[in-house]
Amino acid sequence: MRALVNVKAGGPEVLQVRQLADPVLEAGQVLVRVKRAGLNFADISARVGLYPDAPKFPMVMGYEVSGVVEQLGSGVTQFATGDRVVSMCRFGGQAEFVAIPATQVRKIRDDLSFDEAAALPVNALTAFHMLFWVAPIQPGMTVLIHMAAGGVGLLAIQLCKTIPNVTVIGTSSPGKHAFLQEQGVHHCIDYRSKDYATEVMAITKNRGVDRVLDALGGPDWEKGFKLLKPGGHLHCFGWANMVDGKTRNLFTVVSQFLRLKKYSPMELMDSNRGVSGTNMGHLWGEVELMAHHLDKVLELNAAGKLTARVDKVFPLEQAGEAHEYIQARKNIGKVLLACD
Repeated sequence: MRALVNVKAGGPEVLQVRQLADPVLEAGQVLVRVKRAGLNFADISARVGLYPDAPKFPMVMGYEVSGVVEQLGSGVTQFATGDRVVSMCRFGGQAEFVAIPATQVRKIRDDLSFDEAAALPVNALTAFHMLFWVAPIQPGMTVLIHMAAGGVGLLAIQLCKTIPNVTVIGTSSPGKHAFLQEQGVHHCIDYRSKDYATEVMAITKNRGVDRVLDALGGPDWEKGFKLLKPGGHLHCFGWANMVDGKTRNLFTVVSQFLRLKKYSPMELMDSNRGVSGTNMGHLWGEVELMAHHLDKVLELNAAGKLTARVDKVFPLEQAGEAHEYIQARKNIGKVLLACD
């Protein structure tokens, strides 16, 4: 099979499409012929050597796929060859074939495109887990979403719209503001030219916000924590600030770690604020929880309440360009790789 291989840590040039042996199907697994594979910031972090969960080099990344069932492992009865499916996977998704436990695969309806299906698992489950599971949003709350035009951000905006009277504040580059306002963001902040903390306090008349969704990481987590009202919650779900440039920058890494705030239970109790982290890769073993989330996401999608926006689909051979596109923060929505 053709697969996208990260040969070593480095810039986009370390990505190569190679011929690898097809996966060996085990009992209870489904072999999926991949149509589309999601590209996430975790893939970029892995490429530069800053993602501790990634397999050893050379490796094949990829956390989510859509495609067609090619073969069934022994004991699998809920699927048939040719079924259209979507799933998260524990790496290996950026290839023509991937073997996945059947418990983590879901059939998709005929009118759901492979593009949109592949754009849902990681981003939608992340947004759902934070907003509807860890610290569920309530009517009348105010939510600050960083990188609002990204895959998680756009889906989080839609989830907020399902709850009455939720005010959404989003940070992004100015070229994306008009689109975000169309999506339901009430206040857009240009994080490049303004201090978003000052802007948020002005918007909220110094009251702060109820929820902060932050994939920036490092010092921004502390800024977000200080913006919380009593009873507020900071969701940490990425560390984009750690990746500065096309390759690993150890100065940036050290600087980020040294400026990282540590929270004590006493501080959280005294301030009546909460902090949580979300890493969907570390929930891979929580099969029932992930199944619940994915089923709910697909239900919301079928009801027209949650629609993933696909920004661009790159052929597997242009994966390096796809990485650069995301790092430059040009995307509005999800970036995918075509593996067929």
